[in-house]
Amino acid sequence: MAASELDTFPKLLMNNAKVRPDKDAMREKDLGIWQTWTWSQVLDEVQALAGGLKALGLERGDKVAIIGDNRPQLYWAVCAAQAMGAVPVPLYQDSVGEEMQYVLDHAEVRFAVVENQEQVDKVLEIKDQVPSLEVMVYDDPRGLRSYAEPFLHALTSVQEKGREYARQHSGFFEQEAAQGKGEDLSIIVYTSGTTGRPKGVMLSYNNLIETGRLAIKFDNITENDETLAYLPMAWVGDHFITYGESLISGFCINCPESPETVMTDLREIGPTYFFAPPRIWENLITSVMVRMENASRLKRAVFNHFMKVSRKVGVRLLEGKPVSLGERLHYALGDWLVYGPLRNVLGFSRIRLAYTAGEALGPDIFDFFRALGVNLKQLYGQTECSVYLCLQRDDDVRPDTVGPPGEGVEIKLDERGEVLFRSPGVFMAYYKNEEATRDTKTEDGWVHSGDAGMFTEDGHLRIIDRAKDVGRLNNGTLFSPKFVENKLKFHPHIKEAVAFGHEKDFVTAFINIDFEALSNWAERQNISFTGYVDLAGRKEVYDLIKEEVEEVNRDLSQDPEMAPIQVHRFLILHKELDPDDGEITRTRKVRRRIVAERYAALINALYDGSDEAELEVQVTYEDGSTGKLRANLAIRDAETYQPLSKAG
Repeated sequence: MAASELDTFPKLLMNNAKVRPDKDAMREKDLGIWQTWTWSQVLDEVQALAGGLKALGLERGDKVAIIGDNRPQLYWAVCAAQAMGAVPVPLYQDSVGEEMQYVLDHAEVRFAVVENQEQVDKVLEIKDQVPSLEVMVYDDPRGLRSYAEPFLHALTSVQEKGREYARQHSGFFEQEAAQGKGEDLSIIVYTSGTTGRPKGVMLSYNNLIETGRLAIKFDNITENDETLAYLPMAWVGDHFITYGESLISGFCINCPESPETVMTDLREIGPTYFFAPPRIWENLITSVMVRMENASRLKRAVFNHFMKVSRKVGVRLLEGKPVSLGERLHYALGDWLVYGPLRNVLGFSRIRLAYTAGEALGPDIFDFFRALGVNLKQLYGQTECSVYLCLQRDDDVRPDTVGPPGEGVEIKLDERGEVLFRSPGVFMAYYKNEEATRDTKTEDGWVHSGDAGMFTEDGHLRIIDRAKDVGRLNNGTLFSPKFVENKLKFHPHIKEAVAFGHEKDFVTAFINIDFEALSNWAERQNISFTGYVDLAGRKEVYDLIKEEVEEVNRDLSQDPEMAPIQVHRFLILHKELDPDDGEITRTRKVRRRIVAERYAALINALYDGSDEAELEVQVTYEDGSTGKLRANLAIRDAETYQPLSKAG
C-alpha cells in the first residue's frame, strides 16, 4: 500500500504483517525469559482481541481505558480498539482512586483493559462513580480466580470469543479497519495536570503518523532499531515512540519484566534507540557516582582522569569534529578502560540514538553522557503537538538549546517571550473543554505552549522555563527556578529540588535527598540511621548537601548574569515530594503552587532568618491510608561567591 493509504495504526499493523511477517515486533520478559512475537503474530493477537471486544458490545466511538505497566497485551488492546473505531484512553498505572475516577468519568469510558489484580481492585473501588463503565478485561489472572463480577473478563477468554467471532464474520477486522481515516480521533491523552485537573488532549491519526514519519526521517530510524518500552503508557512520549514509531518503521519494542528490573532488562536488550525523561538520566548518573564512591582509590583515580579526557574530547569525536591523533589515542584508551565498560553496565553498548524530553536536563548531566559516546539529544515538544517541535541534529547538539524547529514546524515568540507553534501534530481539541481549547489554540492554528523561550542568532530555540514560573528577584535579576534546580540535581545525593526567589532578595531551596545514594554514603561513613526522616535530618547529611549547594554556587558565580541566583539558604525536607500527595505530577513535574501553599511556613522561615522550622503535613502511604508526619527541620546558610568580572 502507498504511504498515503497507511493513515491509521491498524492499517500500518496489517502492512507490517504483510511486508515483514517474520520480523520480531515485540518482546516481553516473563519469569526471567524473553517471549517474542513477530509482526504476523501480533496481528493475529490484535485481531482476536478486537473480535472479542466486538463480541462484548464494543461500538465505534466508544472509549477504552488502558491501565497497567508496559505489556504487549495492552499495546494490542490499543490497536484492537482503534481497529474497531473506538478510542483508547491510557491512564497512569500508579494513579490513586480519585485521579483514576476523574479520567474514567470525564472520558466516558465504557470498556477498560487492565493489567492485573491491583488495577482491577482500583477500578472496582470507584466503578460506582463511573456510570459509563460496563466491561473490564484483565491480562494477568493471578489473584482473580474468585472474582465473580459478570462484567469482568480474562483477556485470553476475550480472545477466544474473538476467534469465534472471526469464524462467523469473515474479514470483519479488515472491513472495520478500512473505515478508519487519517483525520479520525486516534487517542485521548490526559495531561499531567501541573496547574489543575488534567485535560484530555485529542490527537488524530494524521497528527501522530505525519509527525512520526518526519521524526523517523530526521533520525534515520529503521526496522532494525530496538527500544525499551518502560515509560508510562499514559505519557504521550511512550505512545509516540513505542507504539507509533514502531508501527510506522517496523522496529521491535521490548517490555521489561517489571519496573524494578528495568535496568537489568536494559542491559540484556542493549537497545539502539532509547528515550528517557530527565529523571531517568539523573538516576543513571547517580548510580554511576555511587558505584565510583564504593570503588578503590585506584579505580576512582582512573575514572576521574579519563572523565576529564572525555569532557575535552568525547563530544567532538561524537559530532565528527577535528580531534588530534594524540587525543584520539588517549580517548581510545579511556574507551577501553572506562567508557566502554560503563556504557555496557548502563545498557548502552549498542546505543545509536538517545533522547530526553519532558523537562530541561541539566547541562552537566547532558554533557556527561555525550562525553561517554552516547548520542543523547534534547527534544522539545508537548502533548498538544504530538510530542515534538524542535530536534537537534547529530552534528549540532547543544546542552543549552533544544535545536531548531523540525520539518513542518513553525515557531514564534510573543511579546512576553512565550513560545507559540504550528505543526502537523497540533491537537484537535481538548475533550469536552471548549474554553481551554480556545485559550490554548488560536483560530489560525497557533498554540500557546506556556513556555518562555528565546532564539539564538542561528535559529536554535532556548527554553528558559515555564512562562508562569519565570520571575525576578527584587533587584531585577531574571530568575528561572528550573535552571537552579537542574544544577542542584546533578549531584548524586540530591533527588529533587524546589527553588524560590521571585519577588525576594535572594534565592533559597528545598532539597529532597536521594535516599539510596545517601544510605550508601552513610554506611561507608559509619553513620547509623533509622529511616528517611532520621537520615534527612542528620547534621552530617546537612554538611554534605551544603558542600554540594556551594559547589553549584561556585559554578553560578562563573557567569555574571547567573551569579545573583546563587542559593543563599536551604533546608532538607523530611519526606519526598509525592504524586499521591499532589506535590508532583505522575511525570514528576513539581506542582509549584501546591508546594508553595503546603509548605508556606517553611518558605517564610527560609527568608526570616530562622535556624529551624516545625511542620506537620498529611501524607499518603503506599496502601492508600493517610497519616500525619511532623518534624523540626534545620535551615542552613550556604556560602555565596563574588561573580567573575565580564572581562574574566
